[in-house]
Amino acid sequence: MGAGGRRGSRPPGVGIVPALEGAGLIALHLAATPLAGDGRLHWGTVGTEAADALPGDDLVPDPRWAYTLGVDVAAPPAAVWPWIAQIGQGRGGFYSYQSLENLLGCRIVNTTEVLPEHQHPVVGDEIRLHPEAPPMRVAVVDPPRALVLVGAPADVGGEQGGGAATWQFVVREAPGGGSRLLTRGRYDYSDDWGSRLAFGRFPLEAIAFVMSRRMMREIARLAEGGA
Repeated sequence: MGAGGRRGSRPPGVGIVPALEGAGLIALHLAATPLAGDGRLHWGTVGTEAADALPGDDLVPDPRWAYTLGVDVAAPPAAVWPWIAQIGQGRGGFYSYQSLENLLGCRIVNTTEVLPEHQHPVVGDEIRLHPEAPPMRVAVVDPPRALVLVGAPADVGGEQGGGAATWQFVVREAPGGGSRLLTRGRYDYSDDWGSRLAFGRFPLEAIAFVMSRRMMREIARLAEGGA
């Protein structure tokens, strides 16, 4: 068993109940979008975290929309990092609603173990969200503090030079030996339908919120168990 694994624990998000939970939450948040305002864009953040400069911000300097989410982790950054380092389809998964994702053909396997073969991402590595979708690429690696992935609208059929999107993971030390885990997405896109569909705020923001919130809570649980 990999270091920090939980022997016999069930992978996150497996089964009909989590799938129904995830689908229901996404439907609820999509329906509530006209009333939600910007509250989901900074869920879980404290103080100035939502506005703080984070590694990778410069990759999309003028986003058309962005979010920053945060959770407390009762474990040091070194215990959080392994779960972030191995994130991805065909790697450690996304620690979210696995069964729901796989209904869409994502072929995700959420691990409950630290996988040594996926602990050393390097700049330029491809990280897939779906086996048939264009990958994101690793742009920043700074263990145990930051992992930044970047993708471009051109990768999904949008116009060349139509912008970019980032998925940023940042781990900060917190008082008492714990951590703050932040995730941020920044999106720029052109006005053609391909890049708008892939990177526009609706429906992506509601879906990303539901999946990311579950992911961050699971990473916290796994890191705390490993620590």
